[in-house]
Amino acid sequence: MLFQSDEGKEPLTVEIQTEVDIVEARQKGRMFSNCLGFSTLDQARIITTISELSRNIYKYTTTGKIIMEIIEKQPEIGLKIIAIDKGPGIKHIQKALESGYTTSGGLGVGLSGVKKLMDEFTISTQEDHGVNIQVIKWKKRNK
Repeated sequence: MLFQSDEGKEPLTVEIQTEVDIVEARQKGRMFSNCLGFSTLDQARIITTISELSRNIYKYTTTGKIIMEIIEKQPEIGLKIIAIDKGPGIKHIQKALESGYTTSGGLGVGLSGVKKLMDEFTISTQEDHGVNIQVIKWKKRNK
């Protein structure tokens, strides 16, 4: 299986500093989700999530990373995506999770959209210490 070392499943990390890194993260997310057998619709959800999270890193911080890893919970297999940055953090986290809220003049569907696209969503932030977002998309195993 792709993305597997001798010790087992290894997380895949993409450092986000430029727009090219966003494209790389999307491409790797597509490969990862395809290899795990996610439906075309779920692959689109995963890729959109990676795009939103990596774009937030690029737009609001100087550097961060996207980490993708395979996780298992019988009878499901999942793709966990972690977005970590060391930026200014999110001052009003509850507002940031509301549909329509924006600090950059965009559509305001970023984090609220990510939350809707994925099966699990957790966020932690500290002002001046960055943001850590973890999301999971689950898939029933093929028999």
